[in-house]
Amino acid sequence: MLTVGLTGGIGAGKSEVTRMLADLGAIVVDADHLAREALAPGSAGLAQVVDSFGAGVLADDGQLDRARLADLVFQDDGARRRLEEIVHPIVASRAGDLLAAAPPGSVVVHDVPLLVEKDLAGGYDLVVVVEAPEELRLRRVVASRGLSPDAVRARMAAQASPESRLAVADVVIDNSGSLEDLQAQVGELWTEITSRLA
Repeated sequence: MLTVGLTGGIGAGKSEVTRMLADLGAIVVDADHLAREALAPGSAGLAQVVDSFGAGVLADDGQLDRARLADLVFQDDGARRRLEEIVHPIVASRAGDLLAAAPPGSVVVHDVPLLVEKDLAGGYDLVVVVEAPEELRLRRVVASRGLSPDAVRARMAAQASPESRLAVADVVIDNSGSLEDLQAQVGELWTEITSRLA
């Protein structure tokens, strides 16, 4: 088995890279997806979030109002840390279960937005960082998520710097070009991964 830690700043395109690696045969452990599961209606995680942040973070249907919670935590480092202390242990436990279930010889890609911030690089056989210029990332997120430029900048400011991400990277994927360019780089990465496995 070979484990890959994949990260990148908001709007860099790591979800697209993850999808391409899954298409090539990787098993994907998506931290964002696991975090959504951790805060699903009726979950212990959601109950802890309500205890910590109040019922105002719930939508009328009882689900988490992610936009409202994001507004709180991206403006307050203490609030963000409180949320992480609730969610991260649940995500880590579930990720461990998925890793244990992977068959021998698998390539397991961990899509981890906070890989650098949480100093997790040493836990993977290979660290891949997806990068793109900040203004391009900003335009992508505004277009795809409907957030204001200021809201996107606040999220960027809460993440590790590009320099910090590059410092832990074994492989850097430059996602400032075309989809074909990205596919070519992912193909090269897959060749490197499978040669390491062999």
